[in-house]
Amino acid sequence: MSVSTVAAEKSVCSPLPVLGTEVTVPLVTGGEITYAALDYAASAPALKRVWDDVAAYAPYYGSVHRGAGHLSRLSTELFEDSRRTVAEFLDCRGDDEVIFTRSTTDSLNLLARALPAGCQVFVFETEHHAALLPWRHARVTVLDAPRTPRQAVRTLEAALAARDPHGPALVCVTGASNVTGELWPVKELAAAAHAHGARIVLDAAQLAPHRPVSVRDLDVDWVAFSGHKLYAPFGAGVLAGRADWLHEAEPYLAGGGASRAVAQRADGGVDVQWHESEARHEAGSPNVIGAYAIASACRALTEAGFEALVAREQHLIRTVREGLAGIPGVRILSLFGDDAPRVGVISFVAAGWNSSHLAAALSAEYGIGVRDGLFCAHPLLRVLLGGDAQSQGGCGTADAAVRVSFGAGTPDEHVERFVRAVRELVESGAKWRYRTENGRCVPVAG
Repeated sequence: MSVSTVAAEKSVCSPLPVLGTEVTVPLVTGGEITYAALDYAASAPALKRVWDDVAAYAPYYGSVHRGAGHLSRLSTELFEDSRRTVAEFLDCRGDDEVIFTRSTTDSLNLLARALPAGCQVFVFETEHHAALLPWRHARVTVLDAPRTPRQAVRTLEAALAARDPHGPALVCVTGASNVTGELWPVKELAAAAHAHGARIVLDAAQLAPHRPVSVRDLDVDWVAFSGHKLYAPFGAGVLAGRADWLHEAEPYLAGGGASRAVAQRADGGVDVQWHESEARHEAGSPNVIGAYAIASACRALTEAGFEALVAREQHLIRTVREGLAGIPGVRILSLFGDDAPRVGVISFVAAGWNSSHLAAALSAEYGIGVRDGLFCAHPLLRVLLGGDAQSQGGCGTADAAVRVSFGAGTPDEHVERFVRAVRELVESGAKWRYRTENGRCVPVAG
């Protein structure tokens, strides 16, 4: 790409307004600096648009579905409209359901509770723990980490061809890795699953904030994502997709809202008729503000246009990857190689540096927030790290990596500062002394 093209791209594509861009933090070396939030893959900052929408609604908050008052009816309408907005954002099929949960983890655990008896589950070892662990009570086949998208499809096809063809089966796959940012061949994996009589659930926690997700086009049976990665706070998530398994299963939680009728029996027990709609798995008072925040974020991203957002993010990805590639001793972690399409999530190791030490120095000396560790994807990190297990350099724990992640609200200056900071630390060392405290590296008090 030419210098003029990059300059034009930078001038046309502006970051979306998010909260926290004017927050300043102290530096151990003295003074303050504007905080560079580069941990979007953990939790993205809230869009100002979302915060304003929530603030405008907050005075009108009321309990939904079971109140006759005006605010209760208003909140019910807003809650159900949020459900429709999410369905449109995901391009759901007409008979799909949208269930509001607490998070992606909660969504996948809900689906795990709804699996038919004898269901076989197929999941790659590369998954986030939220997608790897919920199926413990099913028959689980864990597939080895593929090294190309095509190998992922072939590996799944071979595993499905060897399964019992008469029972139900489910494939769980990520859309974008929370470690490498690499996009997975979801549409091809869905086709392979359906060709062998299996269903598929998409973990879109890292995909939905960066790319449009169409349930119809990808032909997935369910999709799960979290609001806090989609620029919406308040601890809400989504499970959207086919209704049959969900309607046939016992409610995820038993309680008010999930029950349509309850009658006490003569023997002291109770008979319950459960709802046959989304309410079946939404017992208790729902997180109305969280659901509304997700819907607001969906509208904001749709209106901004993913084409422009993706173009700008690709510019940021190039800035970081090219910058890190030019620093001796730095290795970017990847399954599929440098040319693989990816979102703004990049993990790396630096020779001679423990990941906790490097992350602590980036924060304390440069005001940059990144993530270090194994990112709730321990099997994947062990595959990627291979012989680069970090037993040397600084304080903290060994055998981990540093992750930098960004998105629609990231200014250019933040990623440029990050690249400069990594280069200075690797080439010249930290300016401050650090020690290990509760397993983490922290600056020594001056």
